[in-house]
Amino acid sequence: MPRIFSKLFSTMNKILVPAKRVPDPDQRIRTTDDGRAIETGDLHYVVNPFDLIAVEEALRIREDSPDSTEVVTVGIGSDDYEKELRVTLAMGADRTILVECDPSPDPWNVAVTLKAVVERERPDLVLMGKQAVDDDSNQAGQFLAALMDWPQATFASRIEIDGETLTVDRETDAGIEQVAAAMPAVVTVDLRLNEPRYASMPAIMKSKRKPVERVSLADLEVTIEPRVELVGLEVIQSRRECRMVASVDELVDKLREGEVI
Repeated sequence: MPRIFSKLFSTMNKILVPAKRVPDPDQRIRTTDDGRAIETGDLHYVVNPFDLIAVEEALRIREDSPDSTEVVTVGIGSDDYEKELRVTLAMGADRTILVECDPSPDPWNVAVTLKAVVERERPDLVLMGKQAVDDDSNQAGQFLAALMDWPQATFASRIEIDGETLTVDRETDAGIEQVAAAMPAVVTVDLRLNEPRYASMPAIMKSKRKPVERVSLADLEVTIEPRVELVGLEVIQSRRECRMVASVDELVDKLREGEVI
């Protein structure tokens, strides 16, 4: 499908992309003995896959823009976050910001913190993953748009920019819905928007020489007020059991009763 950037937003000088640090979804996750946290001893972290799609889209918009467009990524978390943010620099982001906050806040406080970053950076567009693969909350983008009183488009599978109008194809349960919004706006992206580029080892090595701007919550005048209390975690065991049935009717009965999944 062709990508259309017929006339970019006349003041499209900056795109902000939040990038969350999440446990690698391809590894086995274990909980602590009390069931209140994830065992992090041997855990490997990556950039949230949906956020990498947002970074890629921002880079493509910059590459197709006749003007100078800056791509800035931002993460909210502890000192260990820096390695993942450098991946976004290796992909091609111009700058990255680490908002120091430990532990990572819930979606509402993520949005409150991002609002302060947006007011500080004044981007023309915020691109972010539709959700994070660790908690699957799918809330931060919508909260941010509401706090900023900006238009929003979620689950984007295609983005077009024409003048001051943003046109987005949204993936819904009923099919593709097309919406238009004026910028500045918040857009959350879905899987089919693009395929993120590979951050090569030379690019990763070069990114280690680039600065990571560190900002405290006090600098942003943000106070974290938790809205969610984690009461427990459970690792679901995936078990397969083969059962033979004599007929289709028996199979339907077992499915109806929940005996076969």
